Amino acid sequence: MEAARGLLIEAGPQAVTLKAVAGRIGRTHANLLHHFGSAAGLQKALAAHLGDTITTTIGEAVDAARRGETDPRTIVDMTFDAFDREGAGALASWMLASGNEDALDPVVEAIHRLVDKLVATALTPDLATLIRENTLMLVLLALGDSQVGGPMASALGLPREKAREIATRSLVFALAQEAAAAARGKV
Repeated sequence: MEAARGLLIEAGPQAVTLKAVAGRIGRTHANLLHHFGSAAGLQKALAAHLGDTITTTIGEAVDAARRGETDPRTIVDMTFDAFDREGAGALASWMLASGNEDALDPVVEAIHRLVDKLVATALTPDLATLIRENTLMLVLLALGDSQVGGPMASALGLPREKAREIATRSLVFALAQEAAAAARGKV
């Protein structure tokens, strides 16, 4: 998976082929074909790997932000970077354009597991809803930004970082709501 991820970052999703990954790890095309079944299978496995890796890291950052140990912007940057610099947005678009819609299921499931974990610690139903809404907003903003963020910000006369700033404001608000609810619960 690390070889596939390297190809994704270096050359884009079209470079993540069985032959290219096999060459990178010193295996044969047939070895990978046997293991993944097809290039689409390899890409689905890569999407699952990215989803698990990224959501684990982001989940740890959310926990740290809840404890006041990290800035909410860190969570935003991690999410945006995962979709942009780390290629998750390009991979998602490539798979969808290739008709491989179910390949995104592992990513959606990884995000769902993370949200379930975060919601389990929510003090109120309203906070649980806020977590779900902020996750939706953050994922959609990061995905959209990875695809058209630069040209759109430029066309609107806005700084390139504007989408990250918007996401950060929303996340700061959500964390403040959570902290206020926790403080009320301790009274």
